[in-house]
Amino acid sequence: MNTREVQAALLSLGYSLTADGIAGPKTKTAIQAFQRGRGLAADGVVGPQTTKALLAAVAERTDSKSTLPAPSLPSFAQPRATRAIDEIIIHCTATPEGRPVSVETIRGWHKAQGWKDIGYHWVVLLDGTVAPGRPEAEIGSHVAGHNTGTLGVVYVGGVAADGKTPKDTRTPAQEAALLAHVKALIARYPTVKKVTGHNAYSSKACPSFDVRKDELGHLV
Repeated sequence: MNTREVQAALLSLGYSLTADGIAGPKTKTAIQAFQRGRGLAADGVVGPQTTKALLAAVAERTDSKSTLPAPSLPSFAQPRATRAIDEIIIHCTATPEGRPVSVETIRGWHKAQGWKDIGYHWVVLLDGTVAPGRPEAEIGSHVAGHNTGTLGVVYVGGVAADGKTPKDTRTPAQEAALLAHVKALIARYPTVKKVTGHNAYSSKACPSFDVRKDELGHLV
């Protein structure tokens, strides 16, 4: 793929850049964000693996049967859940603020516990990239007793630099992306009745803030 083709692919996936055929800083930043979202080395170089991933992502978006307009975030390149979705539950990865964590890393944690896949449906990375986790069409594994009719969305962070103190570590990019993505999910699933945090059903601090007092908790 030449630079202009790469830019066109990234634009179709919702990344912000200019399709000018010049491999400038914005293009490199978008490539790195895409690579992080796909669990690839974020080197900003469009090699064979990144090319393959870009083509697959564009194909997924093209094949999507969603009647919604393409969101500003790289979302919904996957089948819609056929079960009733009535709640979106917010989580954190419980990792120190500022520490990058990829989807593949989380998937590895969960598989090591015997799960078949990552438990969350969406992961919001530090730079605001929204990366797919477990397909929405599959029941997640993120809140015991509350998985069937819910979707789990996790942001990377949630613990202070000491590695143990709960803290709302959402970066401005994460906060904006999380809000926009949950709004898009509610539009995709009009049956959603509420947005809550993991701590509404557990003694855990996760997601390290009170969703009920956050703008997220007032979307429906």
